[in-house]
Amino acid sequence: MIARADVPAFFVYGEPSRALDVGFLHVETVMERRSVHFGRVAPHKHPLMGQITYWFKGEGRYQVEDRTWNFSAPAVSFVPSNVVHGFDVGEQSDAIVVSVSDDLLRAMAPQVDLALDVPAMLCGAADAPGWARLGSLLDMVMEEYRGGAAASERLLAGLVGVVLSLMARLGGTAGFEAASPAVALGLELRRAVDRHYREDWPVGRYVEILATTPHLLDKAARTVFGQTVKDMVLERRLLEAKRLLRFTIRPVEDIGRETGFEDPAYFSRFFRRRTGSSPTDWRRQHSEAAGAL
Repeated sequence: MIARADVPAFFVYGEPSRALDVGFLHVETVMERRSVHFGRVAPHKHPLMGQITYWFKGEGRYQVEDRTWNFSAPAVSFVPSNVVHGFDVGEQSDAIVVSVSDDLLRAMAPQVDLALDVPAMLCGAADAPGWARLGSLLDMVMEEYRGGAAASERLLAGLVGVVLSLMARLGGTAGFEAASPAVALGLELRRAVDRHYREDWPVGRYVEILATTPHLLDKAARTVFGQTVKDMVLERRLLEAKRLLRFTIRPVEDIGRETGFEDPAYFSRFFRRRTGSSPTDWRRQHSEAAGAL
């Protein structure tokens, strides 16, 4: 079995991992990258985004962490960021793959019925009403995405949210357990960071609420996310700051306080170190980019 530390991390399959824009969403078919993988995608992970994969034709074998499914279309999976997955499919197989940044998934989470921090793998029948709706929705996602400049980010996010909720209705994550204690603890840590990142807790507080040890928590963070606990908290605060800068008109000082920085000057220094731009410059650049869509 491949060691987790040796699992490659990608942006989309075959492309090196990179920073994502806030609200990032990408749609393509599996066979659009056939020249890269030839139907056999080795175990890999995506550090900053989750993926929905809807197999609309063909069959094959799908791997998520240490579990394997033999499937025939229609089948659908959701894999959160940093979860190891891969597949081996026949020449006639194809799927729609929707990649969604972690920050956008977090924004969707209160409105969708599927748990977004654990994997899901579901198989069904093409003529079943729920599966027919799922296929139609994902066709709409693909069509809207391919609209290019005319595509609506809000509409796309709404459609993806409905897809995730329909997956929950079709079976959700029933029966899926974390592959190892380290993965389970890593996922619990991410949930805790999502709840408490504004509070500027020391690492010891996370150790306490998760009833573990500093060594085990650090191991889980590095194993699952490739980061220290402290870096996970800082990256979560940065993500929220970017979302608020791009999608609201709140003052920079207010956004700093909202994300746990009482000192505006310290917030600006932190933001510049992480992004290379001041919060004000970053907002202007990304507001202009959003307006060009």
